[in-house]
Amino acid sequence: MELGLEGKVAIVTGGSEGIGRATALRFAKEGARVAICARRAEPLEAVAREIRDAGGQVLARSVDVMQAEPLRAFVDEVAAHFGRLDILVNNAGTSIARHFGDVDDETWHLDIELKLMGAIRASRAAIPHMRRQGGGRILNITTIAGKQPRPASTPTSVTRAAGLALTKAMSKDYARDNILVNTVCIGLIKSGQHERRADAAGIARESYYADRAKAAGVPLGRFGEAPEAANVIVFLCSEAASYVTGSSVNLDGGSSGAV
Repeated sequence: MELGLEGKVAIVTGGSEGIGRATALRFAKEGARVAICARRAEPLEAVAREIRDAGGQVLARSVDVMQAEPLRAFVDEVAAHFGRLDILVNNAGTSIARHFGDVDDETWHLDIELKLMGAIRASRAAIPHMRRQGGGRILNITTIAGKQPRPASTPTSVTRAAGLALTKAMSKDYARDNILVNTVCIGLIKSGQHERRADAAGIARESYYADRAKAAGVPLGRFGEAPEAANVIVFLCSEAASYVTGSSVNLDGGSSGAV
């Protein structure tokens, strides 16, 4: 399928590993020019080298999405460097899931700043560039917990629910500008944070993934792979999805009871 991404410019926040890395690589494979940011410079540059070695164009910057001015400056730099900005994937985030009584104010503030305000700030910076050129795509990464919270799922379930509402509200506000806004609700996908947990517990990674998938009752019986997530994300940001906005897509192997 022709996705119409040749020559487009895509920003992926949290682009140093996992879903962000896979998404950046898939955009580049489709002919898009890619900008990636994350807090850790070394893994970020490793992804940039992968893209360059494959013949792609990439701009990589160490940026914390919780810092408003550096994030705005990064978005503006991308638009100036490539001459346009077509796509923003708000992927930066991590999973903090605890019993409500165990979450203090500092953790609430951290999660809101990283997942919700990070997406708000990046979108606020990107939208003027998209409007000037007649349209664009914003894709917010959320989770199935935002639709159907499990026990001991705060603050993540709450901030991800806010991300779902943000997606729907933005899709209505910017439809006339041809800026399409959607979200992919992630379930259990293999990532660096899961592997670090397995390593810390002294559990073989494949055993960790198999046991977690079984305990969670994933109907497909396994964790998803990051490139599987990237396939859906890139499609929703493409010309092939030109009549899709305000939508949420579960990418969870069938886990969620909410559509």
